[in-house]
Amino acid sequence: MERETDNHKKVAFVTGATSGLGLAIVRSLAGAGYLVYGGGRRPAPPEMPADFMYVQTDVTSDESVRKSVDYVLSGAGRVDLLVCAAGSGISGAIEDIPVDEAKSQLDVNFFGVVRVVQALLPAMRRQKGGRIIVIGSIAGKTGMPFQAYYSASKFALEGFVESLRYEVGAFNIEVCIVEPGDFRTGFTGSRKKIVPDSSAYHDKFEKVIAVQEHDETHGADPVVAGRRIVQLAGLRRLPVRITVGPLFERFAVWVRRIIPDSWFEAFYRIYYKL
Repeated sequence: MERETDNHKKVAFVTGATSGLGLAIVRSLAGAGYLVYGGGRRPAPPEMPADFMYVQTDVTSDESVRKSVDYVLSGAGRVDLLVCAAGSGISGAIEDIPVDEAKSQLDVNFFGVVRVVQALLPAMRRQKGGRIIVIGSIAGKTGMPFQAYYSASKFALEGFVESLRYEVGAFNIEVCIVEPGDFRTGFTGSRKKIVPDSSAYHDKFEKVIAVQEHDETHGADPVVAGRRIVQLAGLRRLPVRITVGPLFERFAVWVRRIIPDSWFEAFYRIYYKL
């Protein structure tokens, strides 16, 4: 608390801070002079920045989120920037994935954001301002084959952010959704695959996931995303959304808006060998 007050550092709270894009964002924010509180379920990795405070946080638990937010506010007194970067992925055919697994995907990626935002909004209103950046995905702009529930969770965030902006703008709270493309992170290895050997979709799934994982492991450096978040946080007004990642993927998202659905679907069928 004294560090933040004495040095007048801005305070950031980042979920999903112990791996992947969340970790890159933490490092970039700390390098830019923020006092960063990072929430995650796994222990913080070694060699974290000096101005980093680890907060064990499970975004699927109301109690865990409440305790984490209380801890941050009691220590720093305020949160200037919230970055919701916690997420997980499952893949498989819609027919093969049990509903409980689908619910779990939404619980982390969508309701995890809802819990943290709801917990912090009262403090941001009291302090008369703040910034909220939600990490979505280009999979929230176009449905991904064999990642239907992941896409659904990210599509839900798009609407959530648009609605939230209308509601909190009068309190000087800015909100933005960042839509990453493929980045080289541990997300690929941690994705849960649900594909029974007897599945009617088994062969198609194997072809598609091979393309998706190749794109991910050859994706952009996570440092790029971290730096972009720092740039965003410094803007006077946040845009509704931005896409970050490889140029080809950002171009595809733009093209998706202007060509007929049937054309884009045909391109995806060819690209994923469907």
